[in-house]
Amino acid sequence: MTEQATAVARPRIARLADGIFQILGQKPSCHVYLIRGTGKNVLIDAGLPTAIDHLDSCLAELGISRDDLHLVLLTHEHIDHVGAAPLLFGRTVIAAHRLAANKIALKDEFAMMSKAFSAAVEGFRVDMWLDGDITVHLGDYRLRVLHTPGHSSGCVCFHEPDHGLLFSGDTLMAGGVMGGIFGSGNISDYINSLELLKTLRLNAVYPGHGRVSTTPAEDIAKALSRSRELLDETKILFDAMNSTRHFEQLLRSTRDLNA
Repeated sequence: MTEQATAVARPRIARLADGIFQILGQKPSCHVYLIRGTGKNVLIDAGLPTAIDHLDSCLAELGISRDDLHLVLLTHEHIDHVGAAPLLFGRTVIAAHRLAANKIALKDEFAMMSKAFSAAVEGFRVDMWLDGDITVHLGDYRLRVLHTPGHSSGCVCFHEPDHGLLFSGDTLMAGGVMGGIFGSGNISDYINSLELLKTLRLNAVYPGHGRVSTTPAEDIAKALSRSRELLDETKILFDAMNSTRHFEQLLRSTRDLNA
């Protein structure tokens, strides 16, 4: 008797808590999170524009549409997180850190990496610039905005302190995986951001990619260890490059401009 292999369909939506759903990203797009608060529906990140049909069908499965979204919170400016935002623009309020919002407004390719994903972000701006210690109240949940630069300069995490939850974007992933240092990012800022996350009382981390973390303290410790190793490696690299000579050339050119 011949056995036929049956394909197991990958889940599209995961219910993480009451009113919190993870719409699993279709690679290379990120995960999108829906929070159904008291009278407010909030989306965290939007994914790539090519993932909009997937997003629409998942929202429909949860009983809502794009027009039922009250707020879209972006974790940072990379195209795999903001690419579908133009398709939501005008229907809802879109918010991001001011540094991410500025790069989006200027279509800064160095920071957004649109061409790497063969995507574009035309006809879209950020409505609300997030800065400082802002809290978004949703009734059942409240999201505290934490500026966590490192992966990029405009990175934020959204911390739900009452339930110990962290929507971490690409700043931190399960297993202590880091999102990497991309244009406008910085390893020293990354370390500082991880030190900030270390002070939080967390039960779960909901990342932009990969699985959910249920061991936040361990994962943050691993990410800190790796980031400090990376910092040490960059110091070795700069020593090998004889960076002093390059800085001298830069200073010389600056002096020439002021002459």
